[in-house]
Amino acid sequence: AKVRKIKLVSRLSESVTHSPNKNSPNFTFNKDAGMYVCKAGHMSIKKTITGKKKREKTGSAAVRTYFFDIEKCKLCPYREGCYKEGSKTKSFSVTLMSTIHSEQKTYQETEEFKALAKERYKIEAKNSELKHGHGYDVASGRGLFGMELQGAFTIFAANMKRIFALLGD
Repeated sequence: AKVRKIKLVSRLSESVTHSPNKNSPNFTFNKDAGMYVCKAGHMSIKKTITGKKKREKTGSAAVRTYFFDIEKCKLCPYREGCYKEGSKTKSFSVTLMSTIHSEQKTYQETEEFKALAKERYKIEAKNSELKHGHGYDVASGRGLFGMELQGAFTIFAANMKRIFALLGD
């Protein structure tokens, strides 16, 4: 879409745009230290990142993992449900927003996006009519050319139906 200068008018999933704190109340991020802190107040001692090279090349998400001092976890009053007896490590992982998602999140806060999103329902209604009213939801042709033909005939039929309705026939 970006290469072809197409603007996507669809909101990102909350799982992409919101902080993991929403789903993980046992950990909070200490911005000054750049580390997560558990419910007991113990700060992570190390962090790693996986998928960073892939993220730079493809824009896909990377994962940052924060490791905690296992000796503190063994004695922690909140260890029930957090620390498993015999575990050699305790970690908390966060999926980092990809470059593509970050750009889309910024775009969806603009006035342009908000105006286009208000008009989107009309397009969705037409898509629904093509799929359910005219059978475009199931591709009956073979290959891409067959699908293109089916799409063209479906759209033609839908438009003819509208024309006849307007003419009163």
